[in-house]
Amino acid sequence: MSRLPPVTLSPDEIEFSAIRAQGAGGQNVNKVSSAVHLRFDIPHSSLPDEYKERLLALNDQRISKDGVVVIKAQQYRSLESNRADALQRLMALIESVASAPSVRHATKPSYSSRRKRVDSKVRRGAIKALRGKVSE
Repeated sequence: MSRLPPVTLSPDEIEFSAIRAQGAGGQNVNKVSSAVHLRFDIPHSSLPDEYKERLLALNDQRISKDGVVVIKAQQYRSLESNRADALQRLMALIESVASAPSVRHATKPSYSSRRKRVDSKVRRGAIKALRGKVSE
């Protein structure tokens, strides 16, 4: 399993926009934009090509068809905490593709398992054969 070298992102590649948070929160939720939308464009980023390929191959709903990662963070009441949370989730997503998935090696069923399977089929067939009509 090959692991890619760690990467650092430049702040100008990440776009933050403050939005109003959803859900309960009283009057504060109506007047303060404390939630954060993080946008990160994978194809136009400075990430190595291996990272880009693996990220774009992911089946993740946060990645659009154009290759833009959109993360919405609204867990905390403060804008700074939500911004840090979104950035941490982006880094976790990038770290998840840092190591290549392990290659699956095909294996054969053992001789005894094949033998048991055939024996059980023969036994089951014999039971079903006894259910037939009785001939004189």
